[in-house]
Amino acid sequence: MKKISEQVLKIVNAATHVVLVTHIHPDGDALGSLLALADILEGQGKKVFRYLEEPVSHLYDFLPDCDLIETDLTALERFAEMAGQGNVISISLDCGDCDRLGEAKRDLLAISPFIVIDHHHGHRAFGDLLWLEPDRSSTGELVYELAQLMGAAVSKKAAFSLYVAISTDTGSFRYENTSSRTLQIAADLVDSGVHPEEVADKVYDNYTLERLRLMEMVLATLQIYAAGQIGLIQVSAEMFERSGATAADVEGFVNYPRALRSVRVAVFLKEVKKGMISVSLRAKGDCDVAVIAGSFGGGGHRNAAGFRVVDKNLAEVQKAVLEALEKALA
Repeated sequence: MKKISEQVLKIVNAATHVVLVTHIHPDGDALGSLLALADILEGQGKKVFRYLEEPVSHLYDFLPDCDLIETDLTALERFAEMAGQGNVISISLDCGDCDRLGEAKRDLLAISPFIVIDHHHGHRAFGDLLWLEPDRSSTGELVYELAQLMGAAVSKKAAFSLYVAISTDTGSFRYENTSSRTLQIAADLVDSGVHPEEVADKVYDNYTLERLRLMEMVLATLQIYAAGQIGLIQVSAEMFERSGATAADVEGFVNYPRALRSVRVAVFLKEVKKGMISVSLRAKGDCDVAVIAGSFGGGGHRNAAGFRVVDKNLAEVQKAVLEALEKALA
């Protein structure tokens, strides 16, 4: 493991108040890391403010202490004021680009020192201090290492959140980012009282009827390109309306075309709102989709990346993405 800067450890240990943030539309790694670190720091006697731009999605409302997450920016400002200058720090978790902090980006970055903990290959440096380990499976793995270096206890509920973080970002330990250290940490978390079958049940068996209806519509859009190497699906705003599902309900959909035997790259186009398309890319083998995403202003990992496009419709974005991918695969 790369050594964490002595300065980072010193700052975290000295702080009495900590603001924890992550990216908008947080996934299991982002939420699990945030909630676990909050519990770990509170166990060290620190006051912690858990901030999200929007309430936790129903897909992850089973996580311990998710009801303690705040969405009120005014409350965050009061927290920082009460701490007093020099006593409060911010820590960003699993966020590879400051723009993904959301509309409160400037307010969050104003709480200094601002420490960034992340594992994305396409990370765009921001904040005052950066701990970046792109070869790690997840930010949850880094939070566990931080707790170990701090000599902090990892409670059963923190262990549960970390297991969710790590297992979701490794595709239940199926992806190539799963290292021997990843499995060692998972084993430690199980020894702390986590039941893998409980996590699997909460993560994979908690669908709503609306999500299944939307899945039916999305899978009907499946198209294959480049002699079977590219599998593409999409969802429109109209499909969200017809199904009654929310944007959070599409999490994991991109893995369905990826599961096709011949597919090397899966593409999922999502019409977030009129004039804004979100693109998720998942790869198998040697195609680096982080490079593709980077060419569109996004980023991520070699086998999992994404980006957003504004002022374009689904057809226009599909054409541009397919051209880029077909060139890369050739």
